[in-house]
Amino acid sequence: MLLFEGVGVALVTIFNADLSIDAKASADLANVLEARGVSAVVVSGTTGEAFSLDRQERVALIKAVKGAVDVPVIAGTGAPSTYQAVALTNDAIDAGADGVLALTPPGTADPRPYYSALRRAAGQRWLGGYHFPGISAPGIALEMLDDLEIDACKDSTGDAGRLLAEIAAHSTPIYPGSSALVHMAGRLGTPGVILAAANAAPELCVQAFNGDIEALIRLAPVHASTGRRPPHGIKAATAEMFGIADFVRIR
Repeated sequence: MLLFEGVGVALVTIFNADLSIDAKASADLANVLEARGVSAVVVSGTTGEAFSLDRQERVALIKAVKGAVDVPVIAGTGAPSTYQAVALTNDAIDAGADGVLALTPPGTADPRPYYSALRRAAGQRWLGGYHFPGISAPGIALEMLDDLEIDACKDSTGDAGRLLAEIAAHSTPIYPGSSALVHMAGRLGTPGVILAAANAAPELCVQAFNGDIEALIRLAPVHASTGRRPPHGIKAATAEMFGIADFVRIR
């Protein structure tokens, strides 16, 4: 099941000066990004400072963004335990999310039981696995990829060799999460990408995914910002581009 094709944005979460959540401003940004070409919006993911959000804030974000866009809204529901991830997935489905994206728990060598539990919680909604060992090691081993009860997998390693191996030898659809690989992802025929850089440069991300190498080169400064004390760098770049508040909870 392909929930979307093209460029999805890993949406930043906008906060007020007192660090309370500004769900409306986050939804307004999602609306602007949709108008500039993004095909899906991921809320409460790693770029959205998910680990700093409580369950009520996550629900508020989903509802606000769902009310502001026509593209699919995907909720990040990964957690350190299956119990927590199931609860977050139930919340997301009840709030109207079109799908969920779940990071593997840290230290989990075999994520098959984890994703099986999330499959039951998500029901017929889209369920994405999420491989990002830099945040939650060890992630998803290549040899297990097609054994997971998921509809697709986001891979945020930025590893071109792994991406090539995923596409060459596995059937699970892959959504790269590194803007450095957006042009390669498009040329290799992946269904799409999910990018933090799309917060600040949605058009360039879309153009690069569609084969424009000059757009990829122009995207380089924004790509670099995604690696600067995440999410500080990309939030600052988005604030410069769209005038959002750049307060962060994660220091």
